[in-house]
Amino acid sequence: MADARRKFCDLHVANNSQLAGQALHSISGLYEVERQARDMRDEGRGRIRQELAVPISNTLNEWMLAQRDLVPNGSATVKALDSSLKRWVALTRYLDDGSVPIDNNQVENQVRP
Repeated sequence: MADARRKFCDLHVANNSQLAGQALHSISGLYEVERQARDMRDEGRGRIRQELAVPISNTLNEWMLAQRDLVPNGSATVKALDSSLKRWVALTRYLDDGSVPIDNNQVENQVRP
């Protein structure tokens, strides 16, 4: 999810995009669920994700699909939307398994020299 967040953050910083701000608001909701579930066991984390994060994720996906039809092709906004929508299954894989992290930032940070 961090990659999607990064693309919308870059867009928001560069253009003060309200659309990117809305996406970031929803994505921050997903990270808030993760903060609440941080100290839980995998089973509990999975349950709280199903209860709280799945509805946020579904709403975000529907919103992105609707926005995609409204935004002109070739824009930076379309690139951010398309990137997330094309990878949606991978971005939301963590919702089905309490042992899978919301993003792979920790691994990426260990791999960087």
